[in-house]
Amino acid sequence: MGEVKSNVRIKKYSTRQAMGEAAAVAVARQVGQLLRQQEVVNIIFAAAPSQNEFLAALLLQDIDWKRINAFHMDEYVGLPADAPQGFGNFLKHRLFSRAPFRAVYYLNGNAPDLAAECYRYTALLHAHPIDVVCLGIGENGHLAFNDPPVADFADSETVKVVMLDGVCRQQQVNDGCFELLEAVPATALTLTIPALMKGSGLYCIVPSAAKAQAVYNTFYKALSPLYPSTILRTHRNASVFLDEESAGLLDEALLQPE
Repeated sequence: MGEVKSNVRIKKYSTRQAMGEAAAVAVARQVGQLLRQQEVVNIIFAAAPSQNEFLAALLLQDIDWKRINAFHMDEYVGLPADAPQGFGNFLKHRLFSRAPFRAVYYLNGNAPDLAAECYRYTALLHAHPIDVVCLGIGENGHLAFNDPPVADFADSETVKVVMLDGVCRQQQVNDGCFELLEAVPATALTLTIPALMKGSGLYCIVPSAAKAQAVYNTFYKALSPLYPSTILRTHRNASVFLDEESAGLLDEALLQPE
């Protein structure tokens, strides 16, 4: 395997559980450091089964939730408001309703004017500059819903409406979120790549064999929107947490010890 220039700290753990717990400890440590310097910390969360162990472990950490503002990074357009597949609902069930956040800001995929909703959420993000981003990597390398056809490393927008590509939609079926491909919405709202990269600390949690190729691409492919997650290599403070399966194609030399 060739040399890869990357600023990212890459750690591999023996199980998904160990991976999630380690990521939660790292995020809690970063939040604690920030809260010693500022009154409030703003965090963006990803909604996906890949985040389950991390989110559960995060609730067990010693975090002053009353000083945390929470955002999520993407949302389907047009799902019923109470659909469990909705990313806001996913995070509400697993995290937002389980800790006393200062505020939780939801993206509304059922807004009657999606352009206005993008503007509203953009204004919120500008008013609350993001400190920490907790994210994953999709099977197609996407970050949030920035699939290869729409990912833009120099995007002038902060939040936008996107069409989801076929690999992304199939992943939602593979993950058990939808029974049929036809049931997966074709349109979504997403924070853009530059919006995510503005976070002062990025914590990327990526388990399972299904993500092994995407993880490999992240660190061995040329920096390109064709492989959206390659942008992580340019961030000054990014950490990627893997399990044995997702790290299966990486050269051990890339990995930091646990």
